[in-house]
Amino acid sequence: MSNFIVRKAAVLGAGVMGAQIAAHLANAEVPVVLFDLPAKEGDPSGMVGKAIDALRKLEPSPLASKDRVAYIDAANYSQHLDQLQDCDLIIEAIAEKMEWKDDLYRRIAPFISPTAIIASNTSGLSINRLSEGLPEALRPRFCGIHFFNPPRYMHLVELIATRTTDPSLLDDLESWLVSRLGKGIVRALDTPNFVANRVGVFSMLAVMHHTQRLGLGFDVVDSLTGPIIGRPKSATYRTADVVGLDTLAHVVKTMQDTLPADPWHGYYTVPGWLAALIGKGALGQKTRCGIFRKDGRAIKVLDLALQDYRDAAADIDPTVLAILKNRNPADRFAQLRASEHPQAQFLWAIFRDIFHYAAFHLADIADNARDVDFAMRWGFGWAQGPFESWQTAGWQAIAEAVKADIDAGRAMSPAPLPAWVFGRVVQAGVHTAQGSYSASADAYRPRSTLPVYQRQIFPERVLGEKAVAGTTIWENEGVRLWTLPQVDEGIAIVSIKTRNHTLGRDVIVGLQEAVARAEADYQGLVLWHEAPFAFGANLKEVAEAIAAGDFDLLERYVGEFQNSSMCLKYAKVPVVAAVQGMALGGGCEFLMHAARRVIALESYIGLVEAGVGLIPAGGGCKEFAIRAAQHAAKTGGNDPFEFIQPVFMTIAMATVSKSGAQARELGFALESDKIVFNANELLYVALREARGLAEAGYYPRLSPRAVKVAGRTGIANCEMMLANMKEGGMISAHDYVVAKAAATALCGGDIETGSLVDEQWLLTVERQLFVDLLKNPKTQQRIQHLLETGKPLRN
Repeated sequence: MSNFIVRKAAVLGAGVMGAQIAAHLANAEVPVVLFDLPAKEGDPSGMVGKAIDALRKLEPSPLASKDRVAYIDAANYSQHLDQLQDCDLIIEAIAEKMEWKDDLYRRIAPFISPTAIIASNTSGLSINRLSEGLPEALRPRFCGIHFFNPPRYMHLVELIATRTTDPSLLDDLESWLVSRLGKGIVRALDTPNFVANRVGVFSMLAVMHHTQRLGLGFDVVDSLTGPIIGRPKSATYRTADVVGLDTLAHVVKTMQDTLPADPWHGYYTVPGWLAALIGKGALGQKTRCGIFRKDGRAIKVLDLALQDYRDAAADIDPTVLAILKNRNPADRFAQLRASEHPQAQFLWAIFRDIFHYAAFHLADIADNARDVDFAMRWGFGWAQGPFESWQTAGWQAIAEAVKADIDAGRAMSPAPLPAWVFGRVVQAGVHTAQGSYSASADAYRPRSTLPVYQRQIFPERVLGEKAVAGTTIWENEGVRLWTLPQVDEGIAIVSIKTRNHTLGRDVIVGLQEAVARAEADYQGLVLWHEAPFAFGANLKEVAEAIAAGDFDLLERYVGEFQNSSMCLKYAKVPVVAAVQGMALGGGCEFLMHAARRVIALESYIGLVEAGVGLIPAGGGCKEFAIRAAQHAAKTGGNDPFEFIQPVFMTIAMATVSKSGAQARELGFALESDKIVFNANELLYVALREARGLAEAGYYPRLSPRAVKVAGRTGIANCEMMLANMKEGGMISAHDYVVAKAAATALCGGDIETGSLVDEQWLLTVERQLFVDLLKNPKTQQRIQHLLETGKPLRN
């Protein structure tokens, strides 16, 4: 791989997008200078200062941890352009006006290092035309770099080369974006709105057209175009509100102005009702009123017939719902097309027209079908891209149905399907094991061979691609122990198999067996599976034992859980936990006991047992008590409570980290643990980490024998905090009981302050407290309520 790195970056434009790009660069430990126009009054960089302050308040947070904001410096174009000289990457993210960008490029050109990369975050303007605003010497260093909003969370970045962009620059930038920022890259052609917005915005316009044609309500359409067809919960009209109706109109206007010969050009305009909303300043979520609005707790939706807002509903006709639940895609599409119900006609029409549009424009907008499908998955949150959906449903049958509708004048455009649709893809498909179809080259394109992609052992795949196969060593109903001989045959991998990776008896026993086998035959063990990492203990098993009154069984169950944690901690070979997504309750405790953790940035980790009236009892409280003693030994006060106090509040309030980086701050991970921005690299890095520990002569840790605990004084201090919270109405009486139990476990039990105990003592304390709470009727109510509703009960 190239050694290219970005040591310092600049973002030009401190609007919503620019500021959040700066935040994500700072997340990746890249210092950023954020520029904007000088303020007319006060601090000349005050506009940028306000934008940086706003980053702290946004939810979901663009910052992976609060301290990242310190790496964003405020600057303005009048005073600080000389700071560009030290920047390896300069991203322009100002308003989508060509003349403004031209003017800015002229101003910054004298200050740009000849080795810097200059990129525009335009969402649709011509990259070749933008490059003309730069001196000729800088043009090979210029490209398009289109992030999607919000930049931290949206996986897609479109890279767009000009006719003069240095190819090696694109390779370096792609590799860096993939590994350092965690992005999925699509190399887009320099056409209006590139790939994702071109297809995605047309899809929204098609939905709007057919909504009006068939007289459907916006709320009904959102129920039809959400998760039930593999689209995000925000569906279509809520997505428009979130994006901003004015922003959507601007993107549509770009298509209208730049694509006059497009067969769908007549649809590149916003409907009259949407233009009227924009005219009234009802721009969607940012103005708290758009297609939807919130009145108290009620969600209202615009009704065109009433010319007013009404209560939103989400009624899908039962016959249409039955069709959508058909698991056979070919049958599903055939039934939608044949149905006379307006909702079914609507669904067939929006799929037909997106298939038609994507096929017609494939050669113009993308190198291959895989790029289109990934763009829609990563940029718009579709479960499948248009070509995947088409191929899944039977290529030839769908092609013939689309052609018949075109010929009958039912499609949005009379443009014929391109000839390639009826060529070799009918038999082979657009996606094959060899690659994805390129209409412009009439060939199948393999995946990128850039070395960075060798770090993705299990990359995201499109339909037709084959996954790497592992070799199973042993498995039971709960876990699978396996290896990847082609990567490292000496490191074993254990994966949890249960739904949501809950930790029932099969998993607990299986992990102990996996550790024993790894100790006997391998040099290391990685605990890895796709997200979520683990949702904690199997509450259904717990509830069944409670109902039977078998609390001895439950105590043995908790004891076995603790044994599994200890097996992970004291294994003869290094155990590395590779974590992504949710790692809650027992899942958090398991990762805390590993020798090392490799954590995806988007990981949400916490000890959440308080939510069901329990405390961590798989060794979580014990681990924090040990760390408190170790921390105390290194400080002048020698008081473990200094460390326990924040941990106690974290457990009592069931706090979950909002990133892998914040998991460090909360103590669930250590500073030495790796944070990986691209979750597809997680297994690769974990295997390398385990190999490195093994090669360095890994030896299991000694169990601490003299753990100094906070004891009764620590418990009393925690109770003082709880009393204030209870008096203030922040917690209930049972919350108090549960939190006191957590305090008791963290402080080593109801014993003399400063007592020295061993690890088994701490495990016994938390196990007994846990079982006592299981006997409490209010805890039992919480467990049952969560099982029945999926929501916590605060009783």
